[in-house]
Amino acid sequence: MIIDFHTHTFPDRIADAAVDHLASASHTVPFTRGKNSELTASMRESGITRSVVLPVATSARQVERLNSYSAEMNARTEETGILFFGAIHPELDGYRAELSRAAGLGLKGIKLHPVYQGTDIDDPRFLRIIDRAAELGLAVVTHAGLDVGFPGVVRCSPAMCRHVVDAVGPFTFIAAHMGGWRNWDEVPEYLAGTGTYIDTSFSLGRMTPLQDGYYKTEEELRLLGPEAFTRLVRAVGADHVLFATDCPWGGQKETLKEFRALPLTEEEKDLILGENARRILKI
Repeated sequence: MIIDFHTHTFPDRIADAAVDHLASASHTVPFTRGKNSELTASMRESGITRSVVLPVATSARQVERLNSYSAEMNARTEETGILFFGAIHPELDGYRAELSRAAGLGLKGIKLHPVYQGTDIDDPRFLRIIDRAAELGLAVVTHAGLDVGFPGVVRCSPAMCRHVVDAVGPFTFIAAHMGGWRNWDEVPEYLAGTGTYIDTSFSLGRMTPLQDGYYKTEEELRLLGPEAFTRLVRAVGADHVLFATDCPWGGQKETLKEFRALPLTEEEKDLILGENARRILKI
């Protein structure tokens, strides 16, 4: 079982507009148009068994609707292969009740995006949410590091993630983008040995740019190379790394091919490609 732990889709009626907006902001090429049917087709072509979709609430008023939609879509997981997480927002007054409702709906985790949500991950508003999610047994996935669409903005560094772990205690915490996009040098110091998971999304190889002249050098497009990626896996431990693509911003077939070529052992690859995710998702 291969599990992609970090993908994004949108309802068909808004998918094209959403993907066009995000592609323009990030100056990168999408590999799908962000529709559920396209993700299912990509998975079948790539040999991926499950994809976890991570919805992002950019306002408190979106949260209840997003979680209801996620639960509705999860009724079709066996057909589509797609498993939706829940959403939450740091300004939601009724966060405790909504997290309880999300757990009652069978959602297995929540997604936080400190950059889009305008709040540092170790802010008390997020800490109270994370503490409640931990009580309920919900996994917590956060965008970590810089965001390609918001140059220079870091609201979730590896050090901030460490503050969260120290404040909340043991829980299933996943710092996306190898623990901090373009903050990778800080990950071993702050996250190794903490029990924090990292996912591989949008971190291996190079970005695929729009032909709009925004990126001027190859260095701007370069992500982690095979050796640096492997070192980071082993610093955190292969049993705490999750395969992820960030589809549509990473191609599933392409990312899987690059991952399989890494100088990791087959045991390490098996853990990352599915065994760790199955443990978290209990599937």
